[in-house]
Amino acid sequence: MSDTLFNEFSEGIRNGEIVPYLGPGVLRGVTDQISGEPVPATSDELIMALNRGQPMAPRLMYEFPRAAMHVELKRGRSAVNRFLTETYGERQWTRSPLHRMLADLQAPYVIDINRDTQLQDRYADRAHLLILGTARIGGTDYRYKLYHYGGHAYSEIAAETADPTLPVLFKPMGSPLPEPSYIASDADYVDYITELMGGFAIPGFLKARRRGLRYLLVGMRLTRDTERMVLSDLMHGHDEGTAGWALIPEPTTKEVRFCTRQDIEIIEADADDLLAALAAHTASEA
Repeated sequence: MSDTLFNEFSEGIRNGEIVPYLGPGVLRGVTDQISGEPVPATSDELIMALNRGQPMAPRLMYEFPRAAMHVELKRGRSAVNRFLTETYGERQWTRSPLHRMLADLQAPYVIDINRDTQLQDRYADRAHLLILGTARIGGTDYRYKLYHYGGHAYSEIAAETADPTLPVLFKPMGSPLPEPSYIASDADYVDYITELMGGFAIPGFLKARRRGLRYLLVGMRLTRDTERMVLSDLMHGHDEGTAGWALIPEPTTKEVRFCTRQDIEIIEADADDLLAALAAHTASEA
């Protein structure tokens, strides 16, 4: 990763022109503070944790939403939601240095497809807006919940009352905080992606704010259709000519084709490389 490109990332993240888009790889190295077990973040890791440490049938191991749908059909949707809340809301995990670095840069807009609370924890010292994805709920056309955090607690608000100048943490796949809300099973994704394509999963102020932005994909592998569909719609309205960059070590042919179609430049690096470069740049500015 060249110094010139890194400087562009650092300044772009700081001024909000480049949006960090965080995937499971950013949680590598995070462990349970008591047991030392690594946090389940990737699709395979989540499936194994959901099935009490055992692999599931090959067709279910394809991706987590399929395995979650299987469990939902057998034990109910609440079983999947309870697993995610216990995993990310009730266990104590070590802190991710990349999330701290993004908070130190005061990134004004971050998309995080993981379901943990690391990003929220790092922004707990400042006012911000939180958007959680929802699915299969009645009484509303929208597929998100919007919260304002004033420094002490979250309060749910209407999009019309949001202060668009505040930092925005967008967690489309949900979080256990302030109240559990998840996109997990195939049925959840079908509903959420349908409404995302229709414009009902993103607040209006954010649709206006994201025009002309570019994205930096970190810890993302782009081999699964569900994650690629979510990504494509969340990047709608990106900077003309380039959507941004994806840090992917040893990209597959499928990933290269997808990124080419989406105007995403692949950089053969990972989250650790970005963290090291961010830390070095921060130190040079001190």
